[in-house]
Amino acid sequence: MRLLEYQGKELFKEFGIPTPKSRMAFSVEEARSLLKNELTFPIILKSQVPVGGRGKAGAIKKCRSITDVESNFIELMNKKIEGESPRGLLLEEVIDISKELYVSLFLNRSARCFSLIVSAAGGMDIESAKNRFILDVTSTDEIGDIAARIAGMAGLDGEDRKKFVEFVQNLYRLLCEKEAELVEVNPAALLVNGSIVALDSKVILDDNSLFRHPELIKYEEATELESLAKKNGFSFVQLQGNIAIIGNGAGLVMSTLDMVSDAGGDAGAFLDFGGSATSETIYQALTVISRVKTIQTIVVNLFGGIVRTDLVAQGILRAYVNNLITVPLFARISGAESLKAKEILKDSKAHLFDRIEDAIQSAVQGIKSQEGKAIL
Repeated sequence: MRLLEYQGKELFKEFGIPTPKSRMAFSVEEARSLLKNELTFPIILKSQVPVGGRGKAGAIKKCRSITDVESNFIELMNKKIEGESPRGLLLEEVIDISKELYVSLFLNRSARCFSLIVSAAGGMDIESAKNRFILDVTSTDEIGDIAARIAGMAGLDGEDRKKFVEFVQNLYRLLCEKEAELVEVNPAALLVNGSIVALDSKVILDDNSLFRHPELIKYEEATELESLAKKNGFSFVQLQGNIAIIGNGAGLVMSTLDMVSDAGGDAGAFLDFGGSATSETIYQALTVISRVKTIQTIVVNLFGGIVRTDLVAQGILRAYVNNLITVPLFARISGAESLKAKEILKDSKAHLFDRIEDAIQSAVQGIKSQEGKAIL
């Protein structure tokens, strides 16, 4: 479960992590009242959506007057980012900073431990920053030492290093006590007086541990895509990659996900439409997938036991006719009525295969080919 920025900052305050003075507003009138009674200019208006890329999307605005706030408030509340509408806007006072840092603590599954990443340059383009440092955290006792080491790598010394170590220790306490998968601050601001303030928050909690944390249940909220998928009875998870996986049955979908990874692909979403389906079912599944902006190709793995594959094929064809599918689709269709299904799709743009391995290989190669052309 990914928290909104203001929700993450509520947890930050609970763990002694400083943040700028801020308030949430859900209407222009509420914003006016806050600026009259609680906040002072200049302020930053920040859209509260459960996705990244707000800065590049123009969803963060600096305001110096009520007029600025009124015009920008309406604009931001009407701006969707990756299909997500703002839940409200965070009004945050501007503070003077001397340096920005990127700080992230996350569950590193491959290393089977938490890892700490720090960059001496925070901001929107952290992914391309060259001066990033990463260290693994293998025990609670050494987090202070690890924070001190990585602070030195990032060029912090003296009082700055001391404050940084305390900052990381508090982030780590939050990570462990709330059983989070990720706690990220981008940027963390170093002030002239030596203190460190979290200007942003990104907190991802482990859904499977929420039963141990009833205080966090209030933050549960499905994204618009998750709500649409749930409405149709689908199991849907959005990831960070560019390949969508659709199938009938959890085991089939998860094994396909593993095979995509083994082939060098990067899944951006997977959707299980269950053991019974009609043409409308697959059409709605493709509707959900079509709204995932990162998807560049679709892999369908369909085995017709209870499911009639010809009905699924009719839904795929309808999606093509209505221009719902705008990226390459690679499908393995097997089982009940599979010959009819292939006949239905033979003149469509769908790439059909008898083996899922071949479908996945073609999908991954197609993406890599397009990436190579983009580089040239």
